[in-house]
Amino acid sequence: MKDMIIFMGDNVFCPVTYSLSLIGGKWKLAIIWVLSQCGTLRFNELKKKTVGITNMMLTSSLKELEQDGLIERVQYNVMPPHVEYSLAEAGRKLLPVLDELAKWGAELAQEKMD
Repeated sequence: MKDMIIFMGDNVFCPVTYSLSLIGGKWKLAIIWVLSQCGTLRFNELKKKTVGITNMMLTSSLKELEQDGLIERVQYNVMPPHVEYSLAEAGRKLLPVLDELAKWGAELAQEKMD
């Protein structure tokens, strides 16, 4: 019999809950998507491509994504200094999962329209 993963709340490790905690929130998936489509971007480029996000929210989301190992931040100590963001390996591993989620959502949406 296949091992079962039980979805549980606090105080018990659940891989689904953990995964969702890494990408949850309004902007994290949008940032991951933009970086997956555009590659390496500077802060202002990323902000322009993530329509509606504030500087403060982008900064905090980027910090969390970096701490969780989903994106990489490279700071260049040149004049003027600049920082570039790109997907880390863990972030790139998420992309096939997001593709499947998009297919699932498209199927459900089509069923509702039929």
